[in-house]
Amino acid sequence: MRRNRFVTGLKFALFAVLFIVVFGFVIMRLWNWLMPALFGLHLINFWQAVGILVLSKILFGGFRGRGGPHRYWRRRMAERWEQMTPEEREKFRQGMRGRCDSFGPAAAGPKA
Repeated sequence: MRRNRFVTGLKFALFAVLFIVVFGFVIMRLWNWLMPALFGLHLINFWQAVGILVLSKILFGGFRGRGGPHRYWRRRMAERWEQMTPEEREKFRQGMRGRCDSFGPAAAGPKA
């Protein structure tokens, strides 16, 4: 049991290091390709690129593996949707069409 945890932890650490290295180089290459030409900024090295990666993670909360704060809302809405009758669902769709222009295709009228 302990060995499985050790192997799992080792795999996680390996993937984390690989992620940092790959995305560090990607950020460095993109920065050095675009920023000096567009804005006249200086070139950056690998460690500065990793710093930008960490800073963006802190500021924007990117790279979430899970659904984030919207996960609970989605699950709750799906449960409510499953409990609705077809008439209630259509009434909900109509109400959303009145609020959101792009909420599904417009109803063509009653079906025969």
